[in-house]
Amino acid sequence: MYIADGWTDYEVLDTGGGEKLERWGDVILRRPDPQVIWPAQDAALWDRAHARYHRSAQGGGAWEMLSPVPDQWTVRYGALTFRVRPTGFKHTGLFPEQAANWDWMSALIRGAGRPVRVLNLFAYTGGATAACLAAGAEVCHVDAAKGMVSWAKENAQLSGLAQKPARFIVDDALKFVLREQRRGRCYEGILMDPPSYGRGPDGQVWKLENEVYGLVEECAKLLSPNPLFFLINGYTTGLQPAVLRNLLEKTVALRHGGRAEADELGLPVRLGNVVLPCGASGRWQA
Repeated sequence: MYIADGWTDYEVLDTGGGEKLERWGDVILRRPDPQVIWPAQDAALWDRAHARYHRSAQGGGAWEMLSPVPDQWTVRYGALTFRVRPTGFKHTGLFPEQAANWDWMSALIRGAGRPVRVLNLFAYTGGATAACLAAGAEVCHVDAAKGMVSWAKENAQLSGLAQKPARFIVDDALKFVLREQRRGRCYEGILMDPPSYGRGPDGQVWKLENEVYGLVEECAKLLSPNPLFFLINGYTTGLQPAVLRNLLEKTVALRHGGRAEADELGLPVRLGNVVLPCGASGRWQA
């Protein structure tokens, strides 16, 4: 398992009864997690939560504010700073388990000893973008949601990376990849965090199981003659690590050699001697 255990500003305090209790800086949040099928360790600890997200039977849900919570605040991971806030879809704008992948990519970039260009697709609020910029890469950040791209720019600024070589682009991932092919651009590293379902800026429907193989196949063509890495994140139920590894073997490794592996992502939990599973990642390395 790829475990994100380098945090100080974030911590899973306890898990139980279909929820996780998390500390984001000084703010404690209760959020649903259907994989938590065991009881909590310390019932009294849960009373310290500042806010709790309740799912709705009609879909979606809402936050219940149990004590004053800022509209937004910052958390740090090493030298990186990120703006977080409770959003309408239970998320905070950051997936802390991805720090395991940030560290992996950063080490490869720093160890390359040469210029590295990275393409970040479905790039959300730019956690990976900031990590790769801080490691010395040039990054192209692509997401179909304008608000997420603006948030990513803010995170880069908060991390002192505003002057680093980055492009922030609002676009459909596949259309952008095909245009980059026509332009003759290439990248030493590519990562993607595709959603299970979504719509592009022009209403294009994205359904993961129908689209991801073709997208990865086209992205493999954008890797430079001397590539470093390719990363796929998967949060879709049923998309097991072995599926991600097979996908990389049949596309990236077939074209560029190297080796592919995949595993679950996880976050350590303070109580209960457990690691909370948080999706999966497939990693290819030259």
